[in-house]
Order: sequence, then C-alpha cells, then structure tokens
Amino acid sequence: METQLKNNDRHNYEYDVDLNGDTAPARVVRMVGDDKRVLEVGAGPGSITKMLKGAGNCQVTGLEIDDAAIVKLTQFCEKVYKTDLNDQAWPEQLSGEKPFDVIVAADVLEHVYDPLAVLSAMAGLAGLHGEVVISLPHVGHNAVIACILDEDFQYGDWGLLDRTHIRFFGLKNMQQLFADAGLKIVDAQFVITRPKDSEFAGKWAALAGDVKSTLQKHKHGQVYQVVIRAVASSRTDTAIDLMSVPVENADNLCSSQTVENFARRIARKYLSDATRMRIRSILGRK
Repeated sequence: METQLKNNDRHNYEYDVDLNGDTAPARVVRMVGDDKRVLEVGAGPGSITKMLKGAGNCQVTGLEIDDAAIVKLTQFCEKVYKTDLNDQAWPEQLSGEKPFDVIVAADVLEHVYDPLAVLSAMAGLAGLHGEVVISLPHVGHNAVIACILDEDFQYGDWGLLDRTHIRFFGLKNMQQLFADAGLKIVDAQFVITRPKDSEFAGKWAALAGDVKSTLQKHKHGQVYQVVIRAVASSRTDTAIDLMSVPVENADNLCSSQTVENFARRIARKYLSDATRMRIRSILGRK
C-alpha cells in the first residue's frame, strides 16, 4: 500500500534541490529566506521542505493530500495536515495556527480546480504582514507552441504538460490571478529553458526554419516557469508587472548549464537514488 512507503523509498515527486542552481525549487527556497515560519501548501514528499528546514533554518508546517508523500514529509515539518485543496473549507484546519511569515506553493496551483480560491485563502492566511511565494509553469513557452502547431497537445508524466495539470497560465493570467486574490506581485524571476533543451525538443526540431525564426522573436518564449513573491495589495510595497520583467535569453547563458538543468530534471524523474549516486561517483562529484 502507498501508506507503507518507507523513508528511503523514492516518491514519484521527490527530487533534490541544488541551492546554487537556477531551477524553480532553488529560487523558491532562496526567495523565502532564512529563519521564517513557513506554511508549505501541497508540499509533496518534502523536497523543498527539506531545504527550507535544513539550509534555511525555517519552521515549516506542511499541507499535503497524498499519504505516501506525508510519510516522507513528516520528518521535515513541525506539523503536517492532510489537506484536500479542492475542498474550499481547507483553511479551517489552520484556525488554531499562529501567523506565518511566508506561505509557499511550488508548482501547485496548476493542479487544483479553482486556483483563485486556493490563492485567496493563502492571501488570507498570510495577512497584512506575511508573504506568498509561488512557482507556476508557463504555458506560453515556445515548446508548447510547437506542440500546438503540430496539432498535438502532448500530455506527459512531467513538465509543462504534466497530465495532472488542470489549469494553465500565461503571464497575464498569472498577473490577474494575484490581483483577483488581493495580492500584489513585488518580485518575480523567470526560469529559462530553450525549446531544444525541453521535454518537447523533438517538436521544436520538427518546425520549419521560418516558423522557428518567428517564434524566437517571442520575448517570453523561453520562460519555462515563473517564481513570484507577493504581498497584500494594501501594503505600500512597489508592485511589478510580469510583462515588464527583463528576460535573459538562454542563448546568452552557459549552454552547458542549460543542458545540465534539463538532465537533472530527467534524472530526478526516472533514475533511482542508487543509480544517480553511481553516476555521480563516476563523474567524480560529491
């Protein structure tokens, strides 16, 4: 049974977080900061939680629905609530909790039926003085457009079109979502991945050259994920517009770094701990 998952068994959504990397989880952890009281919504098996507690010295309360994930998550949290985010009464579970400094939902809102209801509840729990840190996949990535141009909205086991994704967001949709939830965005970072380094590299490669050239003019076509920090709209912090956030072109980044990040995502998804440790030893890495 799932609930009998042992701590040393790898959960499907378990992965390592390199705090020096440019992945969304690493950016989320850095954006939260140190010594915070954190509520992590949809915490899974605790991949981010582990880093918040260990590297960030944060006190974390976790919300998760999956029993197998909770087995792993419990070791990193002060408290864990089994929570169905699609039940709008879920915030009532936290009625006895003290205020949280930061509320985190890393790649969670795309998995729920009513993202606005969940984000609004998070805003209420954050109150006037707390912050909300969110990561979301960007459906406007050129690799997804390549799929659409091929008339193939290709769901998979992971990535931008993970088959468990219910909602999809462009940058303007993200901006409006936060505004509707009573939040203002005060910081945002883009995770950049070239289409040829994505899970849809084959779709991108199959495009005609002139189509690629046109899509490469798309300012946000290499934005794979967005990491956002937001506060209550009534605060005096300066709001930012996601459409105005500078975008670093992946072709100007170290190509080996881009490929390495993609390889890490593949390895985390499909290789066992033992296999990955063996590969690291062969490569001479700690």
